Amino acid sequence: MNEQIRVSELMVIGPNGEQMGIKSLQDALTIANFAGLDLVLMNGSSTPAVGKIMDYNKFRYEKQKKAKDAMKKQREANRDLKEYRLSVNIDVHDFETRVKNAHEYLEKGHKIRGFIRFRGREMSHPELGKEVLNRFADKLSDVGSIDSPVSQEGRNMSIILAPKK
Repeated sequence: MNEQIRVSELMVIGPNGEQMGIKSLQDALTIANFAGLDLVLMNGSSTPAVGKIMDYNKFRYEKQKKAKDAMKKQREANRDLKEYRLSVNIDVHDFETRVKNAHEYLEKGHKIRGFIRFRGREMSHPELGKEVLNRFADKLSDVGSIDSPVSQEGRNMSIILAPKK
């Protein structure tokens, strides 16, 4: 921006978006100083380079604000899916606790994913894992419906439940 620009000629865009034509660097800086704004190099690789007359601090603030909003929306999108890790030999109380927590989460309108990671010899009996996941879905059938059925990917088996409308 301003004196840090190292091109001799550039296409100047005014503060309101109008094209002012190709100007030398000194002429563009003079116009920017007269307007009380900054000359910002938008694209230095094109011929001719493109510079815009604007308030750089306001531009930077709005750019940060957009990035923050994008991150916020990304976090909200990721928050929709809550994972519950189960195991083949899960105890009754642990199972009921996870069902209760998942029940509350489904009532809030979010999706949940129940998954099992098989360890060691558990891989030889995937039907036991499928049975646990189906039991998990059956317990939550009053508030949720199966969005994607039980599927196995390597050592992991999962099911996704969505809230009922």
